[in-house]
Amino acid sequence: MSTARTVLVIGGGAAGNAATVLLRRAGIAVDLIEAKDDWNATAGSGITLQGNALRVLRELGVWDRVEESGFGFGSVGITAPDGTVLHVARDLRTGGDDLPATVGMQRPQLQRILIDAVRASGATVRLGTTAEILGQDADGVSVRFSDGSEGRYDLVVAADGLGSSTRAAIGITDKPEPTGMAIWRVAAPRPAGVTRTDLAYGGPAYIAGYCPTSDTTLYAYVVEAHRDRASIPPKTYADEMRRLASAYGGHWPEITAHITDPAKVNYTWFDRLLVEGSWHRGRVVLVGDAAHCCPPTLAQGAALSLEDALVLTQLLAASDAWDDALFQTYYERRVARVRPVVEASVQIGQWQLDGVHDADLPGLMGRIMTMLRELP
Repeated sequence: MSTARTVLVIGGGAAGNAATVLLRRAGIAVDLIEAKDDWNATAGSGITLQGNALRVLRELGVWDRVEESGFGFGSVGITAPDGTVLHVARDLRTGGDDLPATVGMQRPQLQRILIDAVRASGATVRLGTTAEILGQDADGVSVRFSDGSEGRYDLVVAADGLGSSTRAAIGITDKPEPTGMAIWRVAAPRPAGVTRTDLAYGGPAYIAGYCPTSDTTLYAYVVEAHRDRASIPPKTYADEMRRLASAYGGHWPEITAHITDPAKVNYTWFDRLLVEGSWHRGRVVLVGDAAHCCPPTLAQGAALSLEDALVLTQLLAASDAWDDALFQTYYERRVARVRPVVEASVQIGQWQLDGVHDADLPGLMGRIMTMLRELP
């Protein structure tokens, strides 16, 4: 395959950054554009990375830094709202036996690691830049950028997230749909006894949980029925989260004491998205949240996005024909894996909304995690 081929990656999140690094490794010229001037380097609280995400991060060459920066563990605890531990389950190592089952880390730290990998790859990066006009023909895509400049590419990889403007621009009408739940998240100091994720189902929230993200930090979250965002002034975010979290025992009182700054509390609705039929139109192809999104009930959002980038770039690097057949192969491989995760993630939340107490939650999670252990 000619190394003169060029790719535009739109979006510098997990999927876009990973695709950029892997394409550059294959000798393909890449321009990456990101709408945010700061490359989203400080946004977010924490992230839970299961083994199948770690497997891709190792392929990217950043596993050592992730391991050093995060907090690895191999089990999940189920507690009563008062903090009583009811059950501890050993997590399946979905990335293989040579990787931890799970690593929690601060989301900004993961982003900085990926940013460094993109910079080191030799890709051209333009921040504060969007693609305003995409003009396709049989051989490629002509792009007009927000700064008035233009470029010509053999392929455009749309990694611009859940609200992807590229998805709409190429005529894909699928849009994210709310599932009925919302999550409050905050980063906080880690109590010494927190060495894994613990989840409490019930109490004033549907789910209350936390995940260690380093030797000194964690992120905590509570899930409730979604409310009109306009009805919750941002200045009250800490009060709202603290009100919900204060009903939980165990390590929660120590965590709750640090929920004081509303600017550090994030409120997000749970959404579902799965683009059907294909994830491309001509020479523009979707990856990550632009193609699919699921509630974080299985902690698979970033993992699926990273897997998309890996599978797509492997196909591109191995083929001389960047055509509909290749992109349909990409879709069929990925949708077979993504669909059950999206459906299961939504189902877990729906059981909570419906008050179902006899659901086979362990069985559903076990089946999904067993599937994810296979290579993407």
